[in-house]
Amino acid sequence: MDLFKNMHPRNIGPGGMSGRVTAIDVVHSNPDIMYVGTASGGLWKSTSGGIKWDPIFEEEVTASIGAVAIQQSNPSVIWVGTGEGNPRNSLNGGYGIYRSLDGGKNWTLMGLENTRHIHRVIIDPTNPNTIYVAAIGSPWGEHPERGVFKTTDGGISWKKILFANNKTGAADLVMDPTNPNKLIAAMWEHKREPWFFNSGGSGSGLHITYNGGETWKKVTEEDGFPKGHLGRIGVAIAANKPNTVYALVEAKKNALYKSEDSGFKWEKINDKEDIGNRPFYYSEIYVDPQNENRVYSVLHM
Repeated sequence: MDLFKNMHPRNIGPGGMSGRVTAIDVVHSNPDIMYVGTASGGLWKSTSGGIKWDPIFEEEVTASIGAVAIQQSNPSVIWVGTGEGNPRNSLNGGYGIYRSLDGGKNWTLMGLENTRHIHRVIIDPTNPNTIYVAAIGSPWGEHPERGVFKTTDGGISWKKILFANNKTGAADLVMDPTNPNKLIAAMWEHKREPWFFNSGGSGSGLHITYNGGETWKKVTEEDGFPKGHLGRIGVAIAANKPNTVYALVEAKKNALYKSEDSGFKWEKINDKEDIGNRPFYYSEIYVDPQNENRVYSVLHM
């Protein structure tokens, strides 16, 4: 016992942390104001361009954030989709979509509680009462509360406008910056098991609408996409040239595809071995808003 008399207890857990950063949005008219969502540590706000941060989502029933969107015409209005959209086996579930009218001081639950995991929220810049939500859904089982949802009354009611099957959720969603009725949605069939992950199936694919989700066209191999079942797809539109669209596609051979006609015809432009590594994490893709040929993606860490 003499060996232990000088030893003192110390705290070895739990490890309090916010986890992965899952979502970022910035006020366009004042870039010092930004919001960051995390996988398990709630939503954070900075008014100093990222020098200092304050947690602003601590009183809600979930601390897992999948998406954040600022209403740029009134930056006090913030929409947050809960539940991380990257289905790692350590992910935490959410509880619907929330709205703040005062820059994050107070929050109201606006529905979609059963979606569990929301990966994108898009606000129509011409009509802020119209919001689109890409719900990836829970990866642990089959359920119908997933796909693309739309509200035209500011979140009072929601309509499911794109659905494939109970195993398929919306993994990505982008809006044409020049036409808010044109959206491209990436659907992903997947299921997470305790020790392995099934990615891909007949429900996966890229869908395009020109009428706000009333009708959709699915991209096929005849349009230049790969054959067979697809997995996760990340999609991005070039802001300065909206006819240019990129898609990072998980398939038998992962690759980056490019379209120059708004997404109807595609060409494979890169299929190196490090393209699309670990798609359940690294399928985010972005285009420089001033240069349609500069593309960013996190491929591995």
